Amino acid sequence: MKLAGKIALVTGAGRGIGKGCAIELAKAGADLVLNERPGSPDIEITAEEVRSLGRKCEVVEANVFSREGCEELVATAIAKVSRIDILISNPAFSRRGPFLEYSPELFEQTIQGTLTSGYHMSQLVAREMVKQGDGGKIVFISSVHGEMPISGSFAYGAAKAGLNHMMRSIAVELSEYGINVNAIEPGWIDTPGEHVAFSEETIEAEGRKLPFRRLGRSDEIGKAAAFLSSSDADYITGTVLPVDGLFRFRHCLPEKTPQPKDAQ
Repeated sequence: MKLAGKIALVTGAGRGIGKGCAIELAKAGADLVLNERPGSPDIEITAEEVRSLGRKCEVVEANVFSREGCEELVATAIAKVSRIDILISNPAFSRRGPFLEYSPELFEQTIQGTLTSGYHMSQLVAREMVKQGDGGKIVFISSVHGEMPISGSFAYGAAKAGLNHMMRSIAVELSEYGINVNAIEPGWIDTPGEHVAFSEETIEAEGRKLPFRRLGRSDEIGKAAAFLSSSDADYITGTVLPVDGLFRFRHCLPEKTPQPKDAQ
């Protein structure tokens, strides 16, 4: 229970990685404020799972893709629970498409939903942490797309790469306040969204091709978030932690690379 007595705000907590983070933080002892977009059918299910673990849980519906929505979320959270010790910043918007045909509107929406929203949330919560005066933990959910030039995903990759760099800069500036700022880079994670984007056959077949012969799980990202939110990570800041089962290096395995004659 390394997070006992802490209050964590998790955005996008209705399902997938956000839900995985919320559940693992609750298992580690944190009380939760959960956020999802207005009208989400999933957020109350996550909240009940958190409460079943014996933790307090508040739900705030707000659109974190806008500054106004982020301000509403943080103000409501503070009014409900009085403080925020941990932020798991998990907003993202992704639509793949070829560079030559990608619309300016879609590009701007991707940057807004993935990078700019992370700026809004972290700035607003960091201001509260500074006022509280006893440090805090901010964890951004980034992606291996921030490092890998994946075809059709240039906008999302650019947004996540920007998020990584922003995280490092924020970590430098907030160090004087004892606020740790880090990011997690998930690989291919088995979330409900993946089952919308890909067929079951594709997910199963592609999972077998990965180094651990499966996709990652949301709880595995959650465990990393719980670690970075705990006192065990008090001397870790400005760091990008890949949790990808070697997804970035899947083509570097011996069976995927030519071997010299003297190694055969």
